[in-house]
Amino acid sequence: MPEPVPATPQLLRRVSAGAVLEFMRTAAAVTVTDVMAATGLTRATTIAVCEDLVRRGWLLELENQREFGGYQKGRPARRFELNGQAGVVLGMDIGYSKVTVVVSDLRGRTLGRSSQPFQAGDVGSKERIAYIDGVAMAALRSAETGSEQVLAVCAGVAAPVDRHGDVVATQKFWGLFDLGLAPALKETRGWTVLLENDANLAALGDRWQGAAAGVDDVVVILASERLGSGIVEGGRLVHGSRGSAGELAYLDLVEGVGDTYGIAHLARTWAAEALATDRPTALRDFRPGRVEAEQVFAAAARGDSVALGILDRLADRMARVVGTVATLLNPELVVIGGGVADSADVLLAPISERLKEFTATPARVAVSPLGDSIVTVGAVRCALDYVEKNSLDLELAAPAAPA
Repeated sequence: MPEPVPATPQLLRRVSAGAVLEFMRTAAAVTVTDVMAATGLTRATTIAVCEDLVRRGWLLELENQREFGGYQKGRPARRFELNGQAGVVLGMDIGYSKVTVVVSDLRGRTLGRSSQPFQAGDVGSKERIAYIDGVAMAALRSAETGSEQVLAVCAGVAAPVDRHGDVVATQKFWGLFDLGLAPALKETRGWTVLLENDANLAALGDRWQGAAAGVDDVVVILASERLGSGIVEGGRLVHGSRGSAGELAYLDLVEGVGDTYGIAHLARTWAAEALATDRPTALRDFRPGRVEAEQVFAAAARGDSVALGILDRLADRMARVVGTVATLLNPELVVIGGGVADSADVLLAPISERLKEFTATPARVAVSPLGDSIVTVGAVRCALDYVEKNSLDLELAAPAAPA
């Protein structure tokens, strides 16, 4: 086991500052007593940390006001609030064919966004990095802020990422995301870029703002085009020795599954197969053009027998997937996430009904309300966590003066 890190005064200052900023992210104007109750810090430490964060521009000290304008004896309590304009963070979802960047303030509120398709082909790393940078700058423009305000960036990629933030490029597809993005944007923009697996970020995002809020043992499955999962155990994200915890390649060996294709891909594929026959189906109403998963779900809602058959196959397949996850990891909750989640509510009941056929420890199953934003929400949370933990090392572009 690694040697424990000694609790030096500097480390304690960092931990205390991070705890205060984490509390302030979701709080309005608070008193020293409020901060003490939320963090467990002593009064002297709380005052010292708050005053230091005010000097550095992270907090604002508000003018003392008599409550309701009435008369009160004694000195009014000091009140502080987070300086939400101290800087921004970027959350990126870097897919094979699309790049999405979200700009967030220090409270996690979205200020701007840009999402653009990308034709990957044989384009090299430099061109891909330039494209990602362009999407990021478009997002900053939409937020009416500049690159100098960015305190941290987190980018989700469809590949394992190890504990050092490096892409594990042991497969050709994973290697497409081994771009050298972090050093490139550090050099050109001065940004600190954190890389993370997209399914891991989905788990962080859903546990923060989705169906898994407050759940300590959860698996979030990105289920649109390909299946991948992020694991939270005991409230902590699980990475594994080389960042591959949650990879679902073993599904190639599972009876009734056989690959890692997701709900959107299979619904589209099975719809195309049905349309190639003479079977009557409402799916023909959506032609010309290929039928997408949302249209299959819509046709099933109208009682179309072909679409209902596709949903039955999807439910059986996902029950087997969730069953293996439930057996291996024993989570309290399994969340189905990604763009297809907007339509996948109809699968919950049949999946839950069939789970007992495939596992002795069935988990509760839910669909994420975050849709295709689930990865960027997690990326924003990851970036905010970094800012809070490293606040004493970060210099703000324009520290605000106390009110």
